[in-house]
Amino acid sequence: MRLHGKSVLITGAARGLGRAAAVACAAEGADLTLLDICADLPGVPYPLGTVGQLEHTAALCRDAGAAVLTAAADIRDTRGMREAVTRAEDRFGRIDVAVNNAGIAAPSGKPVHEIEEDEWSLMIDVDLSGAWRLIREVGGAMSARRAGSIVNVASTAGLVGYRHFAGYVAAKHAVVGLTKAAALDFAPTKVRVNAVCPGSVRDDAWAEGRMLAEIARALEVPVHEHEKTFVEAQPMNALIEPEDVAAAIVFLASDESRQITGSVLTVDGGFSIR
Repeated sequence: MRLHGKSVLITGAARGLGRAAAVACAAEGADLTLLDICADLPGVPYPLGTVGQLEHTAALCRDAGAAVLTAAADIRDTRGMREAVTRAEDRFGRIDVAVNNAGIAAPSGKPVHEIEEDEWSLMIDVDLSGAWRLIREVGGAMSARRAGSIVNVASTAGLVGYRHFAGYVAAKHAVVGLTKAAALDFAPTKVRVNAVCPGSVRDDAWAEGRMLAEIARALEVPVHEHEKTFVEAQPMNALIEPEDVAAAIVFLASDESRQITGSVLTVDGGFSIR
């Protein structure tokens, strides 16, 4: 029960890493605010999380004993994010942990000079500016209480480059930079900011993840071969499981990491050390 008595807010919680993190936090005693856009985005060539998936995540967390608040919220929308944070504070009294998990992997799959301006803007607005918006909304109250943990879900794309993913790589590198800068800004008030960089995470059926398949699609890797293709690039010869990333998030959310800030915790089976 490492998060007993804590209130945790997670974006992109309908499925995938967001669901895995939510259930792991619930198992450790946290109460949860679960946010997701619950709608598709023009320009993103695959379906995003739904209301039904978000409520399923909530049900799994309630089964673990958590009190849960859900809301449809678009991290591009400042007013909507502010309202969601206010609802969470009204329900639970405060937000102890904020997990910036929401993100998109596409539009991608083309060389940098072929990226359209609207494609670039969409990627940056969701994957980078969305994280900044949540930090801005929760940071003041956390600083006033002189306590809080912010966990940004970046990627190995925040550490190395990938062909035909310039927008995603740029956004995730920037999330790592945002993490370090925000950690310094908040350090005097004891609010911690850290990042998790997952590698190739398996699209677990339980979590309803599909990020790896969409990355493979953008790279024109056949669906029936994509897991084998990604495993071949892994030094530990295995894909990352959603629960592996969730465990890292729980650690950074908990008081066990109370002296850790501005750090980048890589969960990639050794991919980025080559």
